[in-house]
Amino acid sequence: MNRSHAPLFEALVQHYETEPVGFHVPGHGYGHIYEQDQNKAMNWLSGMMKLDVTELSSTDDLHHPEASIAEAQRLAAQCFGANETFFLVGGSTSGNLAMILGVCEPGDLMIVQRNVHKSVLNGLKLAGVRAVFVTPRMDEETDLPTTPSLESIEQALELYPEAKAVMLTNPNYYGMTANLTSYAELIHGYNSMLLVDEAHGAHYGLHSSFPESAIQAGADAVVQSTHKTLSALTMGAMLHLKGDRIPRESIKEVLAAIQSSSPSFPIMASLDVARVMVDRYGAAWFEPGIASVQAFRSWIEQEEGALKVLPANQSSEAYDNLDPLRVVLWDRTGTVTGFELQKLLEEQGCWAEMADIKHVVLVWGCRTGDDARLKLQAACKKIEHIIKNSSIKSVRVSTSSYPGIGFSTPQKPVEWSRKKREQLRLPLVESEGYEVAEMVVPYPPGIPILYPGEVLSKEMIGYISTLAETGAKFQGAVDSRMQTIAVYSR
Repeated sequence: MNRSHAPLFEALVQHYETEPVGFHVPGHGYGHIYEQDQNKAMNWLSGMMKLDVTELSSTDDLHHPEASIAEAQRLAAQCFGANETFFLVGGSTSGNLAMILGVCEPGDLMIVQRNVHKSVLNGLKLAGVRAVFVTPRMDEETDLPTTPSLESIEQALELYPEAKAVMLTNPNYYGMTANLTSYAELIHGYNSMLLVDEAHGAHYGLHSSFPESAIQAGADAVVQSTHKTLSALTMGAMLHLKGDRIPRESIKEVLAAIQSSSPSFPIMASLDVARVMVDRYGAAWFEPGIASVQAFRSWIEQEEGALKVLPANQSSEAYDNLDPLRVVLWDRTGTVTGFELQKLLEEQGCWAEMADIKHVVLVWGCRTGDDARLKLQAACKKIEHIIKNSSIKSVRVSTSSYPGIGFSTPQKPVEWSRKKREQLRLPLVESEGYEVAEMVVPYPPGIPILYPGEVLSKEMIGYISTLAETGAKFQGAVDSRMQTIAVYSR
C-alpha cells in the first residue's frame, strides 16, 4: 500500500477534473452557483466547494467504505499505530460518544476522570451509564487539574472491579500529559478497557520531542482531533481502535447512528491529506513549529519580564510531560488576568487558543515559523511595557481560587438520568444550598465545573462570580453572564 498518496483526496480531484454535470446534492453544484455573483467575496466559497460532493460511485461512502475512504482509513491506522481507524466529521465529540455508547449497555459502570469534556458527560447520559468519578491531580505551580494518579485509578478498580472501562483525558488543554503505559497495564489487569480522549494530542508519538501517544501506550480506543494540532479542517477527527477487547462492530453501528448520513467530503479529504503529510515527511514535518516555539520560550526567559511561560522540559507530581507545541503564558506580577492578557494580544493581532483567570494558552502549528513568532514577540514587548507602566492593578486572582468541590469523588456511582425534575431560576448569589440543574461550563476548555445535581456552596458561587467578572464565557447555562442559575426545587 502506497503511504505517500492520499486516495480519498485524489479521488475527489479526479472526479472534479472530469467536469461532471451533477444532478445530485449538495445544491451548490461544485461551487458554480457562486461563480457569477457580483460579490467577489463569494469566490472564496466557490473555491472551497469544488470538492464538496456526495456519495457517488467515484467517491465512496463513509458508512460503508469500500474504495478510497476505506483505503484512506487503513493508511491512517498504519500511520498512527492502530488496528482500525475511523474518520470523524463531528470532531472528537462524536468519537467520545461512540466510545461510550459502543462499549457500554444501559446500567453498566464506567470509571471516569472527573475533569472531562462535556461530550463525555453527554455520552454517559445517552448511554445510561453509572459513572464513578475519580479526582484529578492538581499541579502546584499552576493550580490546574491534570490526570488522576495511577493509585486513584487502582483504588476505583478495586472498589468497582465490574467497571466496563476507564475513561481518561490526556493531555489536558494546557498540554500537561501523563505516561499511560502503566495505566493501560493496570486497567487490562482488571479485564477492563482504557478509553482515551486525546483530542489535543493528534501529533503525539510522531516526533521524538513529543510524548508517547495513547495508542502507543496500549489504550484500546483513542479519539484525536486531527484538526487541532495537525492540518485537517475543523471538525476533522479520528477514532483509533487497537486490540481484541474493544467491540469494533458495536462502535461501527454507533458511528453510523450518531454521524451525519451526509458527511463532509472536504473534511474527510483533509483528514486524508493530514495523514499523508506525516507519512511523506515524517518527523521533519514538525521541525519548523518545534524550532519556533523553542525560540519563543528562550526569548521569554531571557527577557525576564512580567510574562512567564511554563518550561517545556518541566514535569511535576501532577504530570509527566508537557506538549512542546503548547505554551502556557501568564503575568507573574498579577497586573493583568489571563482574559485581559488575551485581549491585549488580540489588539496586537495575535489570537490565542484560550484564556482562564490566570493563563493564556498558545498553540503552535506543526509548520508555524519565525514570522509568526517574531510578531508574537513584538506583541509581548508592547504588553510588557503596558504592564510596567500600569497604574491600576487588576484584582489578583488565580486558579487556586477554585474551591475544588466539583472535583470530589463520589462514594458511590452517579446514576445519570434524563428524567425531568422541577426547576426554578434564582439569582446566583441566592442559590447556596440548592442542587444545580444545569451544567456550568467555562468555554474554552469546555470542562464543567458543576454537574446537574451537585450542591452549590458559597465558595463555588464566589468562584463562578469571579470567572464571570473577569471575562469567562459559559456554555450550557441559559444565562451566559451567570447572574442567575437554574436549580432544582427543594
